[in-house]
Amino acid sequence: MTVEVHTLGCRLNLSESEELRGLLDGAEELVVVNSCAVTAEALRQTRQTIRRARRARPDARLIVTGCAAEVERTMLAAMPEVDGLVANAVKLDPRAWNVPAPAVRPLRRGYTRGFVQVQNGCDHACTFCVIPQGRGPGRSRTVEQALADVRLHLDAGVNEIVLTGVDLTSWGSDLPGAPRLGALCEAILAAFPALPRLRLSSVDGAEIDAALFDLIAAEPRLMPHLHLSLQHGNDLILKRMKRRHTRAQALALVEGLRARRPDLAIGADLIAGFPTEDEAAHADNLSIITALGVVHGHVFPFSPRPGTPAARMPQVPAATVRARAGQLREAIAQVRNGWLEAETGKPLKVLAEKGGTGHAENFAPVRLPPGTQPGTLLRITPARVCEGILEA
Repeated sequence: MTVEVHTLGCRLNLSESEELRGLLDGAEELVVVNSCAVTAEALRQTRQTIRRARRARPDARLIVTGCAAEVERTMLAAMPEVDGLVANAVKLDPRAWNVPAPAVRPLRRGYTRGFVQVQNGCDHACTFCVIPQGRGPGRSRTVEQALADVRLHLDAGVNEIVLTGVDLTSWGSDLPGAPRLGALCEAILAAFPALPRLRLSSVDGAEIDAALFDLIAAEPRLMPHLHLSLQHGNDLILKRMKRRHTRAQALALVEGLRARRPDLAIGADLIAGFPTEDEAAHADNLSIITALGVVHGHVFPFSPRPGTPAARMPQVPAATVRARAGQLREAIAQVRNGWLEAETGKPLKVLAEKGGTGHAENFAPVRLPPGTQPGTLLRITPARVCEGILEA
């Protein structure tokens, strides 16, 4: 293989990397690092990936794109391993890579779910977040463009579509008539009645519209898996983060959805050790995990990002941040373990993936029978949990 793409960060980056692999297919001796800058740790991993890639392929051209190529452009350009940078805004433009424009969007075959980017950028100003610097203002793809992408993935044989975006639930705010994400989901489900599974990536609970609420609550083809960009469980910290929801609103949202769809699995992003966070605020952060029943958790130890308001706030000691992050992860693990145990004995519809495992509709990990073809859907009734994975 002459083209190699390394991906860090979010599902949006995963989606864009799939397109890059198809776009650059046939290019000679090229390594692309599709970077992330959401945290200091993500930036460290980006640098580590660059160095590792250079050692593995010393004669290839190594190009960096993604959010770190915007936010930390000077630092990355100075790395001796890097041959060049491609701006995040143009990384899917063939002209940026000096390759011919494809007649249709190129997709790499052999993947098990299709990531469809319907939105990019962000118009909000969360005090901790550097992503608007890396992604720019919010912008939406049209319904027609989204449907065309879904069709390409279905033609390639995938059985699950995942809608992605930096601020997914703001989709449509810049389009004529300002449609909402629920309308896009309805359009996709109506246009493709044979689509078995539609899944949402991370969403902002404050932006869930009535149509989307009803779909999450009752539409069997929209997966019972809601990952919230929650960030914290304390109201004062949420205000200092400049988030647009309160703890009570997050609890009410999940309670309302679960009243209609009891099997709904909740995921959440949580930040540990945000500036000014005291023990009481941390306790609120811990308690919301159990209150919401968070079973898919992403915990981020706070790290100040350059140019953000939170970087200028009074910081929590680094050792305290690490300890609190560990406590959040442990709390999520306890809730998750109980949830997985409760899933045993239930027939689950599982999408088979590579590596001998797959995911149920609620995104529970399931071990597959030997020889299962990736990309297929099958029913499995797990009998036990082994090392965090359901198995028959």
